[in-house]
Amino acid sequence: MAWTKVLTADKLTPGAREVVKVGDRNILLLNHENQLYAVENNCPHLKVPLKSGKIQDGAIVCSFHRSAFNLNNGEVKTWCPFPPVFGSLLGKISAEKPLPVFPIKEEDGSILIDIA
Repeated sequence: MAWTKVLTADKLTPGAREVVKVGDRNILLLNHENQLYAVENNCPHLKVPLKSGKIQDGAIVCSFHRSAFNLNNGEVKTWCPFPPVFGSLLGKISAEKPLPVFPIKEEDGSILIDIA
């Protein structure tokens, strides 16, 4: 693995969310219930930021169209669950695809991720 130091650990306290730039990617770092997560900040559906998304049942939910992604592996839990006609049209704007997730760890007072 190619670990990259992205933040000091004191900035990612429980409940904190930080977006960091690594190469050409915007990575959302989360500390949810003392568990660290690193995910692509842009929702795979319409590329809107996930930073304001609600976390529920182990998933981050896009605040714009309510698609939900498992925080551990990025799998789609729900894809654009709007009413039937509107939802099916909005859902077809982009094919269903998982959210990129990245290994993350805390070491020597720093947060490190691997985007390789």
